[in-house]
Amino acid sequence: MPTTTTTAPAAPAPLSRPGLVPQDSLNGADTAWMLVSTALVLLMTLPGVAFFYAGMVRRKSVINTMASVVAITAVVSLLWFAAGYSLAFTPGNTWIGGWERAGFSGLVYLKEAGVVAVSHVAPNVPESVYAMFQLTFAIITAALVVGAVVERMRFSALMLFISLWSLLVYAPVAHWVWEPGGWLAQMGVLDFAGGAVVHINAGVAGLVAAYMLGPRKGYGREAFEPVNLGLTMAGAGLLWVGWFGFNAGSAVAADGRAGLAMAVTHIAAAAGAVSWMLAEWVVRERPSLLGLCSGLVAGLVAITPAAGFVHPRDALVIGAVAGLACYWGATGLKRLLNVDDSLDVFGVHGIGGIVGSLLTGVFASKAISGVTGNVATQALGALVVVVYCAVVTAALLWLVRLVVGLRVDEDSERTGLDVAQHREHLGA
Repeated sequence: MPTTTTTAPAAPAPLSRPGLVPQDSLNGADTAWMLVSTALVLLMTLPGVAFFYAGMVRRKSVINTMASVVAITAVVSLLWFAAGYSLAFTPGNTWIGGWERAGFSGLVYLKEAGVVAVSHVAPNVPESVYAMFQLTFAIITAALVVGAVVERMRFSALMLFISLWSLLVYAPVAHWVWEPGGWLAQMGVLDFAGGAVVHINAGVAGLVAAYMLGPRKGYGREAFEPVNLGLTMAGAGLLWVGWFGFNAGSAVAADGRAGLAMAVTHIAAAAGAVSWMLAEWVVRERPSLLGLCSGLVAGLVAITPAAGFVHPRDALVIGAVAGLACYWGATGLKRLLNVDDSLDVFGVHGIGGIVGSLLTGVFASKAISGVTGNVATQALGALVVVVYCAVVTAALLWLVRLVVGLRVDEDSERTGLDVAQHREHLGA
């Protein structure tokens, strides 16, 4: 009898831009993991960064520090759906995305039609989930800058600056590195979860802002005692846990790569904490809680660009090197630069991001990720972000200074920003 042959349906062509797909084409496990990861990364900012920073400032500026982080979360969220997401993650051109997802539009779910919008970057999950996940990265990047300017920057100036910065610095850099058509992505720059986009960006912006604001009154002459290092430790713990969503979530799938990213993230954090602790033990003859917290964050920062590309033993090296490099960044380099980067945003995030980006070029394994690292390419990518961020940040701060002024007056700084900017104070 005649035989018949059947052929499997052809796989759908990869999307080249955001579009609508059948609801049943999504991957439920991937979607669930991305929902969890989104919540974890938001937890890193609220309350992670808020606690981490608030514990390190003086009592009279705790509320201002926390208010700055909360307000940035809200402002960046609205700007992200209004324009930032579209500028970062739609094709546009090699320099900037288009406007097809601007104006709070495009994240479609139509139950009766059975279709849902997806991004070409993450076609297995709803685009609403992917946009939310990427929003949490935009939020924490902007919130990290607060650490460089605490106790002296006008709240209104900070809000205006961050609003402009998130659209004119963060969104373009995210497009260059993470959107497949971005020019740094096409050049081969590897940044799994934000070494350049998040940490170098935030570190450089913080450094420039600290220079333009000038030091706090009494800096270098008075001891600025942290109000509550227990609060800082709680924030560091939230960052460590939330970073699993940050890095493993960047696999955009519940798969082996996500599992590897989680493991190497933990190893690097531990290695960073231990290496910073040992450095303090040698230099200061005793380790500190603040040093342990700073070291684990340094390890987390440095593994971020490499998380989906490297072996666990490489993560150990990356974390250990970052702990030592960031200890120097927060001590020796800070003195050389002669800048009041109050909570060491550049020393930890800037230096850690640069170290991690370069070591990604050293250790990225083709067997693990399908790509090969190149140190020169990584160095060029980091340099581009440093220069672009520094120049545009300086221009935006100059503009903000003209419009509303950057710094509070001397009496307000002496009184503290809690009362001067918010008419609130920390209770007993």
